[in-house]
Order: sequence, then structure tokens, then C-alpha cells
Amino acid sequence: MKRLIVSFTTAASLLLTPAVVSGHVKWFTEAEPAKEPIEEIISPFFIFTALFTAAILSVLPQVLPKFMNVEPVRKLDRKLEEMRPYTFPILRYGAAAALVIQVLTGGLFAPELAYETVLVPILTWAAIAAIFVPHRYAVRTGAVLILCLFLNKVFQYGIFHMLDYAFYLAVIFVLLMAGTKYEKWGFPLLYLATGLSLCWVAVEKWVYPGMAEDIIISHGVPTFGFAAETFVSLSAFIEFVVGYLLVVGILNRLLAFVLTGIFMMTTTLFGFVEIIGHFMIHIILATFIIEGVSFYKPPISIHKTIIDQMVFVFLNFLFVLCTFLLIYFRFA
Repeated sequence: MKRLIVSFTTAASLLLTPAVVSGHVKWFTEAEPAKEPIEEIISPFFIFTALFTAAILSVLPQVLPKFMNVEPVRKLDRKLEEMRPYTFPILRYGAAAALVIQVLTGGLFAPELAYETVLVPILTWAAIAAIFVPHRYAVRTGAVLILCLFLNKVFQYGIFHMLDYAFYLAVIFVLLMAGTKYEKWGFPLLYLATGLSLCWVAVEKWVYPGMAEDIIISHGVPTFGFAAETFVSLSAFIEFVVGYLLVVGILNRLLAFVLTGIFMMTTTLFGFVEIIGHFMIHIILATFIIEGVSFYKPPISIHKTIIDQMVFVFLNFLFVLCTFLLIYFRFA
């Protein structure tokens, strides 16, 4: 038990290493995916860490309001809110730039999703051109083309593989709904889809730990004294927590700052592949830094007392964790 407690309390230092959110391990390893037995995944260490994490998260919503009332933080919030008119153009042109980088490097949406026919790059360039045209119908046309390309990848690689990149569906929705009465749903959906994608990718490290461990060994990633398997498990927990907090609407702006810094750090290890794969995520996080959470009513707000809120977050986190783990283990 002492080892478990020490391991978890030092896990925060993992945020200083690029390995934590290098999420898509399949980009950086040639190791064959070997599924871990479920009884090995749900180990005493896993159970303890899950319960400890749920307890910490249950306290977080009570501490956050006090932090947000600090004057420098409030001043920064006000300045960022003034930039909200720029979030849609950032997302729009950022999506176009991401597609340009991808099509020039022979992939689409992610480095491992190579296109196999000449029609795919043609449609991609058509989508890019449409997005750059300063007219809402042209932008919607580009969004429809991107949707068709995404569905093509779903048929090619399977829906569970493409859940890693579900945030593209939210980007498509934002582009389609701009200027309509439904545009207010765009960024909440973007938060939800990005959070769920991070959660889904995190589970990969528990179900297929061998690939992440291969990356640690081959790239010389520092593990701060942890065994490789322990480090991978803790990394997965941190990534899952980040995704979960985005979904429930807690710490979105701060998380966007932290994630942006970590993704930049990963570039020092993984180079250009990292830039290609995570460029769209960088764009999304830039919009999150500006947007904050003022438009979003967190589910926790339906509970009035502190005890009710803490119990809700504790149990809800465990439920979401178990649900993702079982679905990924069964179908991915």
C-alpha cells in the first residue's frame, strides 16, 4: 500500500514529461498490439489509483471557484473573453491548415490514415479551397466534403479506430452550423468530442500497454523511477482525467493551457509526425483557451449541496472510466 501511495503522489510529475499526452501511440511504434487480459488491467494498483483519482476530482469543483476569484486570474479571463469573436476564424482556418499539412504528407486526419486513391487528395484540396472562401455556403460545402472524407475513413478503418479522431466531427458541425440558430451548440460539442477522444485514446494504454512501453524504451522517455508498466498506467490515468474534465466542464481554460504546453513538449521527442498528428488539437485548444466555460453548464450544477456534488463526481468518474474500459476492451 505504501508503494501505491508514493507512486500516485509523485504521478503529478508526469505532467512534466512529453510521454503523458503523446496519446496516439500507434503513430510512434511498430510493435504489434497485444491485448492485456482484463484481470491484469484491473489490478489492485489500477483500482487504488482509480479510487484515489475519483476522490481528488470530487474535491476539485469545491476548490476551483476560489482559484478563479484570484484577481490576476479574473483579469486574464476578461482579456481572453474579449477575443471570443476570433474563435470561429481560428477554428476555420486552422482546420484548413491542418488538412493542407496532412494532404502534403500523404495522410488524412492522422499520420497512419494514408489515402489510397487519387480522389481523396482531390476532395481534400476542394474542401480546403471551399473553407478559405469567405462565404458561409462555401464553408459549409467544405465541411460536407470533410464529413465525406471522414466517413470514408470510418468504412476503411472501422468506427472504433476513428473514435480517436471524433473531434473532427465536432469541427465539421461547427463549420456547418456557423451563422444558424444551432451555432451555439458548436463549441459545447467540440468540448465533448475532444474530451471523449482523449478518454478513448487513454484507454488504449491500458488495453495495449506493450505499444506504449515500446515507445518508452525506444525513445528513452524518462519514467522518474517508475517501472515502464506503472508509468504507462499513470500516464493513461492523467490523460483520461484531462478528457473527463473537458467533458464535465471543469478547468477547461487551464487544461487547454496545460495540454498545449505538453503537446509542444512532445514535439521534442517525436518531431514532425507529432506536428502532423496534433496540429488540429493545437487549434482546438487555442479556441478553448479563449472560450473558457461560460457557455457551458456543468452536470455537477444540478446538485445543490457540497456532499451531493462530491458524491456525484466520485461515482460518475468511476462509471465513465469503467464504461470506456469495457467498451474499448470488447470492441477495439
